[in-house]
Amino acid sequence: MAETSDESVRVTFERLAQQVRDELAAAGLPLVTPGLSPELAVGAEVRADMWNHHFHGEEPEVVVSWKVSPQLRSNAMAGARQGRGVTPAIRQSGEVQIAMAAAIIAILSAAGFTARDRDNDISPFDVQVLVGPEPGGQPSWAFPEEGLVSPCQPGSVAEA
Repeated sequence: MAETSDESVRVTFERLAQQVRDELAAAGLPLVTPGLSPELAVGAEVRADMWNHHFHGEEPEVVVSWKVSPQLRSNAMAGARQGRGVTPAIRQSGEVQIAMAAAIIAILSAAGFTARDRDNDISPFDVQVLVGPEPGGQPSWAFPEEGLVSPCQPGSVAEA
């Protein structure tokens, strides 16, 4: 069965999202497992966001969000709901997300990706990944002597 154009686009962006997960894991960052309950999420959440493609006909995006601990997130949200201004939890949560966005951009840039702060008022701390490294290259974490490559690399078993 042939892939539809929408399916082909989704697969392309899901593959890029997996490459991003691989690089962030190689750098030692904790990753949010796709499908994990939001209450348990801590670390880098990488997703292929198809919203713009489905509703506006624009290119999908690969987006990375940093999830602080559930307790810090809960305390920050409680402070915001109560209208207490900038509480210590809100300040810390924001500063952590700013620092981690900068770190994620630096890590991905070093691995050959093009990434930037996402221009989104609703999610101001997200990172947008525009493109991955040149096709055919080995990730720096690969074991070339054993022939191991990322399952997202062209020619890999998952690719076939």
